[in-house]
Amino acid sequence: MPNKLFIPILLGTVRQGRQSEYVANFLFDKMQKHEEIETALLDPRKMHLPMDDEGTDNLKDKNPEYRDAIMRADGLVIVSPEYNHGYPGSLKRALDILLKEYIHKAVGIVGVSSGRLGGARMIEHLLQVVRELGLVATFTDLTVSNVEDAFGEKGELHDEKLDSRADKFLEELLWMSKTLRWGRENVSSKYHKT
Repeated sequence: MPNKLFIPILLGTVRQGRQSEYVANFLFDKMQKHEEIETALLDPRKMHLPMDDEGTDNLKDKNPEYRDAIMRADGLVIVSPEYNHGYPGSLKRALDILLKEYIHKAVGIVGVSSGRLGGARMIEHLLQVVRELGLVATFTDLTVSNVEDAFGEKGELHDEKLDSRADKFLEELLWMSKTLRWGRENVSSKYHKT
């Protein structure tokens, strides 16, 4: 299909042994097979995010792969674990190095936890952040509860229901991404000139 939507996936943590990486890889494989989507996996472990230089313009230039992916993106998937009812600091640091590059682009949030709520509390907190960045959140989130049971030790999917739930999540993200792309290309605003 011409004009595929570019929708990268941002991993939300740098923690060793992160279970959310299985979820991100599952979605990456699924999205790569989708005829309307082009994707990439963005990993904060590979980003330059020093603790003494947060949210500054020079960090976007020190992370050109991330910056360029977001500039080109039609949408974004964030896959993040829930740590103590919130999102990881590494995710916030990665998000904060850009601003105008996010405006009027769709975002779908995937919460991951070892508990039964699947990161729902993290999603609620993260929605405030993505809205302030100018991203437009889908109403369909994806939660992965009891992640140790949902995936095997090598990342193989054990929870077959997750596959159909991911389809619904991506369907809404695609609709939102298409709609916002059309708006960015056809409706003049102070952020986007037609």
